[in-house]
Amino acid sequence: MSARLLDGVAIAQAIRGEVRPDADAFTREAGRQPGLALVLVGNDPASELYVGSKLKSAGESGIRADLERLPATANVDELLALVDRLNRSVIYDGILVQSPLPKAMGHDAERRVFDAIDPTKDVDGLHPSNVGLLVQGRASLAACTPSGVIEILDRSGIEIAGKRAVVIGRSDIVGKPMALLLLNRHATVTVCHSRTVDLPGVCREADILVAALGRAAFVTPDFVKPGAAVIDVGTTRVEDRTFIEQLYPAGSKRLAAFEKRGALVMGDVHPAVEQVAGALTPVPGGVGPLTIAMLLKNTVRAAHDRLRKA
Repeated sequence: MSARLLDGVAIAQAIRGEVRPDADAFTREAGRQPGLALVLVGNDPASELYVGSKLKSAGESGIRADLERLPATANVDELLALVDRLNRSVIYDGILVQSPLPKAMGHDAERRVFDAIDPTKDVDGLHPSNVGLLVQGRASLAACTPSGVIEILDRSGIEIAGKRAVVIGRSDIVGKPMALLLLNRHATVTVCHSRTVDLPGVCREADILVAALGRAAFVTPDFVKPGAAVIDVGTTRVEDRTFIEQLYPAGSKRLAAFEKRGALVMGDVHPAVEQVAGALTPVPGGVGPLTIAMLLKNTVRAAHDRLRKA
């Protein structure tokens, strides 16, 4: 029996439909649209694509979104100066600096930038103040991708309270906030990582399994409790034909897509998991669309919060 595929595209559309009236209400009250500043350093093709999608979605949702660019040769101090200017701007309610930053900026550049963003404009939910509030279960702005996962579970009728949840991955952007959001919803949560002993065995205990490690097809059926909800956060571009042919049979749509493009964007979950799980998010079309939807939701929420405090 195949898993129920959870439609992230439809859920994201529903959230965007809810965001638009909230954005319009803010515009009527404040005399301006909610404002989002997107910062892009360099010209990474994937980042260009993501930023373009965010700009388009924001405009369709009644949000003013502006792109601020810096060249790949920019240093951290130049980026921090730009963030400071956006912090002080009265027209922006949210600031998002697109990751990844150029490696030449240094290993700690992203953390320095996250720390520099005004917490009230931190629509990525990664400032230490917002993470601290998340720990206490009272964050107004939480990380977009993990928040999107909660929306998928809720809107798909998957119970969280009282369930065993396992998160594979402990990044500051996904793994840790994901665990906290699940814990705040009364799940019993285990966080796994590269040093977890018997990783498949630990994962098989999960009613809800979230894979966020960035290794294509890593989570195989022996990781999955029959009937579990499996949330695939991974997105890895795969160009290895042999690897793809091992995963997808001749004549499959995914193999045809690889033949057409010469690459596939794959999740962390092996295709065979669909025969074991009770529910599964596909890649693409699962968690990805929710990340942008939650960014828009956070921006409008930040705008309303700032207006109330003005």
